[in-house]
Amino acid sequence: MKKTVPFLFIILTSLLNAQSLQLENIMKGDEFIGNQPDNHRWSIDGNSIYFDWNPNNEVGNSTYYWNQNMDQPQLLPENEFDKSEVNASLQSDYDVIYYAKRGNLYSYNKKSKKIKKLYVSTDKIYAVERSSNPDVIFYQQNRNVYQLNVKEFSITQLTNFKTGNESVKSDKTENYLEKQQAELFQFVRDNKVKDDWYEKKYNNTKNDFPQAIFYGSESLEQLKPSPNGKFVTFRLSNYSSQKQTKVEHFITADGYTKNESARSKVSIDNLSKHKMGVYNIEKDSVYYVSFSNLSGIKEFPAYYQEYDNLKEKEKEEKPIVMINPIHNKNGDKTVFELRSLDNKDRWIVSLDLETGILTELDHQHDEAWIGGPGIPNYSFGGGTLGFLKDNETIYFQSETTGYSHLYTLNLNTKKKTQLTSGNWEVRDVSLSLDGKSFYLSTNTNHPGNREYHKLDITSKKMTAILNADGAHEVVLSPDEKKIAVRYSYKNKPWELYVADNKPNATLKQITFSTTPEFKAYNWKNPEVVTFKAEDGTNVYARLYQPKVEKKNKAAIIFVHGAGYLQNAHNYWSSYHREFMFHNLLSDLGYTILDIDYRGSDGYGRDVRTGIYRHMGGLDLSDQLDGKKYLVDNLGIEADRVGIYGGSYGGFITLMALLTKPNEFKAGAALRSVTDWAHYNHGYTSNILNFPETDSIAYRRSSPIYFAENLNDRLIMLHGMVDDNVQFQDVVRLSQRFIELGKKDWDLAVFPVEEHGFKETYSWIDEYRRILELFNKNLLDKR
Repeated sequence: MKKTVPFLFIILTSLLNAQSLQLENIMKGDEFIGNQPDNHRWSIDGNSIYFDWNPNNEVGNSTYYWNQNMDQPQLLPENEFDKSEVNASLQSDYDVIYYAKRGNLYSYNKKSKKIKKLYVSTDKIYAVERSSNPDVIFYQQNRNVYQLNVKEFSITQLTNFKTGNESVKSDKTENYLEKQQAELFQFVRDNKVKDDWYEKKYNNTKNDFPQAIFYGSESLEQLKPSPNGKFVTFRLSNYSSQKQTKVEHFITADGYTKNESARSKVSIDNLSKHKMGVYNIEKDSVYYVSFSNLSGIKEFPAYYQEYDNLKEKEKEEKPIVMINPIHNKNGDKTVFELRSLDNKDRWIVSLDLETGILTELDHQHDEAWIGGPGIPNYSFGGGTLGFLKDNETIYFQSETTGYSHLYTLNLNTKKKTQLTSGNWEVRDVSLSLDGKSFYLSTNTNHPGNREYHKLDITSKKMTAILNADGAHEVVLSPDEKKIAVRYSYKNKPWELYVADNKPNATLKQITFSTTPEFKAYNWKNPEVVTFKAEDGTNVYARLYQPKVEKKNKAAIIFVHGAGYLQNAHNYWSSYHREFMFHNLLSDLGYTILDIDYRGSDGYGRDVRTGIYRHMGGLDLSDQLDGKKYLVDNLGIEADRVGIYGGSYGGFITLMALLTKPNEFKAGAALRSVTDWAHYNHGYTSNILNFPETDSIAYRRSSPIYFAENLNDRLIMLHGMVDDNVQFQDVVRLSQRFIELGKKDWDLAVFPVEEHGFKETYSWIDEYRRILELFNKNLLDKR
């Protein structure tokens, strides 16, 4: 006969000892932890640090400031708001800074410290830029570029973009009645002569106003004047009218349901079309850039060979998107990046604005997809790209070696130089004021760190400024003598610090954000461990272990979301509720493993693209290898392991239970993708291509096709107004379970929650259910 009393006693004792952490408290998130500072920046004179903060737990953040004469930060007075939001980093060489705020044009004099309103209008001003002439600035208004000479205070409109199409004078032949009128009446003939004379005179008279550039129904984007004021580049985009999804709101103020339009679903029909134009201001003329000679522009992806209808497809130029151009200071050299919309290619090119001659400088191809730190991604955002002080050498990042590193390339000699190397990544880049060095954020010492180094361009020597474990988010003071740093560690939330900009700098703490309730608990410092995956790859994970006397030989694997995200790192996690929940679980005797599976950020190209064409492949096998690590090394019983996660983590949980039945005793899938053909376009097409061209990838990656395999205990939890992974996803899978007669599953819905839950009561209810699931199914009932 099995003995039940001792085990029940252990469970009850563990529950009593864990009362120091209450689910109701930790699910309050930052209200329990303390609201941490964010968006730190320097004042223009470098004497103060501004940042957003909410130390009193109000509805939202306010702007605070600190300087070396203060004991603690203070709330910024309202009359100082304008100064706190001036970004002077691109105007460091000037005594007067020009900027747009609330749609109006302002100037700030560094010497007098005075702000002036220069131009106030209901037509908003934006995109203020300096020219190569210190007395001239450019700004945009009503989708056109203007030039302001601040010395003479004269304004010139440089472009004349208009929607719609140019009205073309009809060249139709005269009908019978028109001919008759002209034959019969001198009056009609005289008016025709006058009209022709005025039209000829008008056409021969030079107009100071630029010609109208009609762009029809396309989207006019990325207007950018060259610093010398001779050219304006622009992008015309034609976005597909793919059907949008609807999100239904059931809890409303008036008692009626309300639906809102949301994103479309992934489809090859979602591919947009783009072209780049150049307007020559002096010649008042426009031309469009040809990209037909780019390397690989007509190459089809390798996966086409798996489909009979695609193998022999006639070659054609693949659709591409152009990223905003970068000019050197003189305005005589222009470079920009392009990305193919099949996600396989990234080019860096130079363009002679006068002649339209395009020169390919660098081409990176990846049969999976282009990405990585400092490299343009599917959202059309720009990567690291700029000019050195010599005005002829560019710098950029590339994953050519398998890790994102920093390179330079001279536009005249075409010499390409790799400045950094190693099995680590450059995360962020800024050029020093003197142009001789770069300041880099890296993970040189450990993939889970964000260190801060200074790199000498000539010698390639890297000097550590901030090198401790954790993450350092650094903003340099205008004179580069000081650094403002947002720093955190695994069990220490983000705080703001200041230090001298020198090797191995010592941080002085400015903010103290954590609450007494948070500090009262001795938070675990989870060990970041590695284990070998089945294919020999090193996999990183956070390990939370209980005290030996409380260990219950049960384990829970947590799967982070987003796919391309890192959580087995040495700094404070964006999954802070889960971090606290794992502390609570380990107090109850559970062992928790939080894995950075294939597809995660921070580990280079091969890990990033390890899920190409098969989500639920290597990323899932990493979870199984993590389970094996727990069983082989930490005394965990193989039939007492659970798994849970949200978003991508919820998807992996479903794939675990549906494609590897009996591996996990129970799983909790939160806001999960159940069918990738129903997710958004940009993210999904990056990894699985398009459902119309790569149906194999979609079928083997979607849990809904494996619903018949459910044998283990499952709970699904989903917000009903989720506009990201939409409620329809979990409804469709539920219907499959019902039709298949599956019984070991439950669905909990949250009527007012979006993808990221907001209400504390929803968090509490969600994690209470997860805790009950594991307690009921993983703890031995003997």
